[in-house]
Amino acid sequence: MTTLADRPNTALLVVDVQTEVVAAAYDRDAVVANIRELVDEARRAGVPVVWVRHSDESLVRGSAGWQIVAELVPDGGEPLVEKSYGDAFEATTLEDVLAGLGVGRLVVAGAETDACIRSTLHGAFTRGYDAVLVSDAHTTGDRSAWGAPPPEQVIGHTNLYWTYQTAPGRTAGTVATKDVGFGAAH
Repeated sequence: MTTLADRPNTALLVVDVQTEVVAAAYDRDAVVANIRELVDEARRAGVPVVWVRHSDESLVRGSAGWQIVAELVPDGGEPLVEKSYGDAFEATTLEDVLAGLGVGRLVVAGAETDACIRSTLHGAFTRGYDAVLVSDAHTTGDRSAWGAPPPEQVIGHTNLYWTYQTAPGRTAGTVATKDVGFGAAH
């Protein structure tokens, strides 16, 4: 139902599951395991897996913390988009990659819920993509010392509002890992 013409395909978008980003993240091991399950299922179904990796002054490109976690290994043929802003579309090649793959629907997983996941979901949706958040495959660190709710509440709130996100000609929503069905690629 995307508003993007000639974009019938779905892609799994794995955002910032990097060593330093998820080192102290809430329920890290379970979330990474769910993302691994999604990656495996997408590959079996022939659905593109698109990786996103963040860098900035505190997450230095090429450093050990910048690397994608050891449990997840991008296939050499899978696109890897480098970014420096929360929204994975800002000043990156993501739109070109997705257009080249004919993708109009994104299944989104990764980190951090209250920053890059949220920004990328909204960025995708406002650009015309259908955007589904995998409810148990995103995580964040504890920012409660700065006044944020605890991570489980941040995740719960994001799942709640994304479940009911609407806009003309696009679909949004959430789905649990076990219920993601990529089916055969278009």
